[in-house]
Amino acid sequence: MAKRKLIDVRLSFPDLYRPVEYEKDDGKPRFNATFLIDPKSENHKNIEADIVAAAKEVFEKDWEKKLAALKGNSNKYCYLDGNLKDYDGYAGMYYLAAHKPAKQGPVGVYGNVIDPQTGKVVVLTEESGKPYGGCYVNATVEIYAQKGANPGIRCGLIAVQFARDGDAFSGSKPANPDDFAPVEGADADPLA
Repeated sequence: MAKRKLIDVRLSFPDLYRPVEYEKDDGKPRFNATFLIDPKSENHKNIEADIVAAAKEVFEKDWEKKLAALKGNSNKYCYLDGNLKDYDGYAGMYYLAAHKPAKQGPVGVYGNVIDPQTGKVVVLTEESGKPYGGCYVNATVEIYAQKGANPGIRCGLIAVQFARDGDAFSGSKPANPDDFAPVEGADADPLA
């Protein structure tokens, strides 16, 4: 299993705070994130190398044949050509789909600033609105090969760190109180 840190990649389809079932009522909730990878980047080169290393380790002498059979199948291969998807931001990119079963515990979700009380990077909560689909993140993942009844090249999700804002895929950016000015004549009671 190769642990890999991805640097400054775009986040898509994040389920980082609440696990969801892959198929309704399957009883297997998991955390998810998809990372868009520039094919000219170091991230891409490292992921490709990790996939080959995992395939060699698990599939041994048949690794090339097995890898060729898995490539391109989204149910069996975690790293695919974004040009095959009709989603914002995917054209010209590769995408790495990462998952973590809920029974293994939560995903680490961190900010890009230091908490003055702890001296460590801030731990984010769902209420922060970050990270969101379309922003840029750093992430820690594990790429591994799986053999047996359901062979594949998989990617485990470990942690995500918000790096910087980007255009949100949902068509709007997260809420920002700085977008509003006080309303003239408005009552000072925020609950009124």
